Amino acid sequence: MAASPPADQIQRVDGGVSVVVNGQDFVRVRGIHFELRGRPFYSNGFNAYWLMNVAADPEQRFRITEAFQQAANPGMSIVRTWAFSTLDSDHLLISPVHGLDFVLAEARRNGVYLILSLVNNFDNNVGGEKYRYVQWAIERGQSISNVDEFFTNELVRGFYRDHVRAVVTRVNTFTNVTYRDDPTIFAWELMNEPRSPSDLSGRAIQDWVTTMASYVKSLDSNHLLEIGIEGFYGYSTPNRLQYNPGFQIGTDYIRNNQIPGIDFTTIHAYPDQWTQESDEQSQLNFLNRWLQSHIQDTASILGKPLLVAEFGRSVRLDGYYTGQRDMFFSTIYNTIYGCAQSEGPCAGALFWHLLVEGMENYSDGYEVILSEHTSTANIILQQSRQISSLRGQNYSTTMLGLN
Repeated sequence: MAASPPADQIQRVDGGVSVVVNGQDFVRVRGIHFELRGRPFYSNGFNAYWLMNVAADPEQRFRITEAFQQAANPGMSIVRTWAFSTLDSDHLLISPVHGLDFVLAEARRNGVYLILSLVNNFDNNVGGEKYRYVQWAIERGQSISNVDEFFTNELVRGFYRDHVRAVVTRVNTFTNVTYRDDPTIFAWELMNEPRSPSDLSGRAIQDWVTTMASYVKSLDSNHLLEIGIEGFYGYSTPNRLQYNPGFQIGTDYIRNNQIPGIDFTTIHAYPDQWTQESDEQSQLNFLNRWLQSHIQDTASILGKPLLVAEFGRSVRLDGYYTGQRDMFFSTIYNTIYGCAQSEGPCAGALFWHLLVEGMENYSDGYEVILSEHTSTANIILQQSRQISSLRGQNYSTTMLGLN
């Protein structure tokens, strides 16, 4: 009988070739910084929510390869994407999950890490939205009058836990590696942009995050975990409410991120959505205040790394011109790089969202096609090189034993 690999190693098969991945290949947190193999880890990246569903069609999988190759070449090594396509309560993971297997295998081959989001607050017509979970419970006799009961109804919570367990414990059909053992996964995200406007006290989301963070960690102690919140302040820090864009959504940036099991913080940035009535300069001023307040609080109060997990500027707004988006990207990138260079909590930023050529049906006004949007692409490339240089070596090729 062959000897088993050490406890900190994972035996797996890629394309018929036996590969051993050392447990040190998981990204860790030390204080306000990410680490990989004992060295600081910084990265630029992007969102590509479409990866799993596109990969479900074998004839379209070349688009995943193309996206990851475009990412790796300029040094982008973190991609955030959906890990849900739940269309009915008895089959929480249907055919697209085989596509997710391919996405993970292809990410590893190209030296890319993935943040996998486990459910969506909003209706995106692919499944995985909180209202679907609520609808399943209603069909089973639950009396539910508000979709925000997703966070409090015990049957709905059970549906969510079923989904989490199915994903975290899944064995990849391409690599023969269980998801929870795969260092290609940078982190799990509990939910994309959780909101509970019916409970602005924040108690519903606070309790849900506490419960689900503990559950995810009970299944998987290898990977990092974050919430998926946008960064809105709550009543635990009334002096910080001034930095919100004039409304609240039932989350609490400080209190939520103090929950045990939450390893790093995230914020999103969409002043063109949140402050639509403001002019361009006012939106940039808001953006600067938003970034600086979260940088300060993350370092001094939370003591965790900070990732700008979504940001974007729509080309569909009246009066849009290319320089607007370039200025927006540059403002975020300069702030993130300056923070990281001075050893602050900033670890990187992920723009929303990357498309490759021929994907017009996924256009939402925020997409960046690197081959077509050259000025924005150059800004992304410059940031990728700058922030990657802070790591001391290029992990986009050394991660996961690729060299």
